[in-house]
Amino acid sequence: MGFVTTKDNVRIFYKDWGPKDARPIVFHHGWPLSSDDWDAQMLFFLSKGYRVVAHDRRGHGRSDQVWDGHDMDHYAADAFAVAEALDLKDAVHIGHSTGGGEVARYVAQYGQPAGRVAKAVLVSAVPPLMLKTETNPEGLPMEVFDGFRAALAANRAQFFRDVPAGPFYGFNRDGAEPQEGVIQNWWRQGMTGGAKAHYDGIKAFSETDQSADLKAITVPVLVLHGEDDQIVPIADSALKSIELLSNGTLKTYPGLSHGMLTVNAELLNADLLSFIEG
Repeated sequence: MGFVTTKDNVRIFYKDWGPKDARPIVFHHGWPLSSDDWDAQMLFFLSKGYRVVAHDRRGHGRSDQVWDGHDMDHYAADAFAVAEALDLKDAVHIGHSTGGGEVARYVAQYGQPAGRVAKAVLVSAVPPLMLKTETNPEGLPMEVFDGFRAALAANRAQFFRDVPAGPFYGFNRDGAEPQEGVIQNWWRQGMTGGAKAHYDGIKAFSETDQSADLKAITVPVLVLHGEDDQIVPIADSALKSIELLSNGTLKTYPGLSHGMLTVNAELLNADLLSFIEG
């Protein structure tokens, strides 16, 4: 574990576990969490002999709580700073939710041009565009994201309890059994980060059109999405992304939630391993 300092002097916290000569797998977390959200995947792939790396996005987790730069351009540039500092090559980059947007921009604008990425995975990811616009009429209206901002500004601690206890993991569905530890861990990760980064991050994950990023990617990409994702609807994301990717593979999961990488880790880990080793 350590820190990488970016060109604009932001310290980015990272974890780097496993043999340095092993193939690296790099994990990019979702909003408003931290690299800790990948615990189940990092331990699994570490046990398989891989080098596993994950960083806390600027303003999140243990990285510096700067007031600016909370957008996809900076997110991708920060990820590249980590990849350069650790000299990661032939890497597989896996992103969840907002982290999927980060991966798409990283691969398109940094990883491929620098020859540092071999494959990518988008899990419950936000690309190509969540917001409803004239050119994206199926997206979610701005009122949804304004509601997120209002709830965060009014009582971030309560909002960060309500999201994991409800739609994020599907614990609001009939017959679901909420996992208190999972809910509390989501809250812990969120509250470790900064309110300004989280507030600005809503714009980043909802209003960034990443169609061009997806079109530019030529490495193999696996797109995984739960069919009962209440946070990032599958019709607005995965089903559109796969049409824009030139070398993409789509796998969907009936009944699974936005947070399936945590509550269905065994299933997701097996599919990730198959793709990486295929």
